[in-house]
Amino acid sequence: MTDPGFDFYFDPISPFSYLATTQVDEIARRHQRIVRWHPVLVGVTITKIMGLKPVPETPLKSDYSWMDAERQAAMLDVPLRRHGLKNINSLAVCRAFLWLRDREPDMARQFVRRASAALWVDGRDITPLEFAVSEAAAVGAGADGLELALRGPEIRELLAREVDAAIERGVFGVPFFFVDGQALWGCDRLWMLDFKLAHGRWPTKRDWEDMSD
Repeated sequence: MTDPGFDFYFDPISPFSYLATTQVDEIARRHQRIVRWHPVLVGVTITKIMGLKPVPETPLKSDYSWMDAERQAAMLDVPLRRHGLKNINSLAVCRAFLWLRDREPDMARQFVRRASAALWVDGRDITPLEFAVSEAAAVGAGADGLELALRGPEIRELLAREVDAAIERGVFGVPFFFVDGQALWGCDRLWMLDFKLAHGRWPTKRDWEDMSD
């Protein structure tokens, strides 16, 4: 039986994840599918599990990666700006997302979209706990309850379990999708996700030629 939903893994510190957050809900709506959002930490998957340097710290590849992000942003008509911040992380944002997801899933997704844009459009540091609390309050969340949760061990353990589960499933980067049990990686594969949801199969050369006509 075809799964009526699909899974979307994100990490706001990635520009490609940010771009995907602007598109994935509309793709799901267009095909009457449910999209399940999951946080993952690419700092764990890339540096600790895969043993690689983060892309921004990789010579040659870093410049190309940013150029590619700019091209994809232009194709999607989405604003994108290079922030130049150092030592940022998305721990508080991802933990806040989980707290919100258990209460108001729509609010949780809106929160991640805002947090991602804050970094990749406004150039704001998303690392502080206070940032997550403020952005969550902006979408209607109870700031006091969230702040208390973010200072406790339970939400930290929950995110750790989420990341472990993502790694166990094979998630190594973002955005990452599972649709009908099959993995798909990359913002540049959004068109393939769209096609799969529309036709129940992956595109072939003939499909590509037809789309190019």
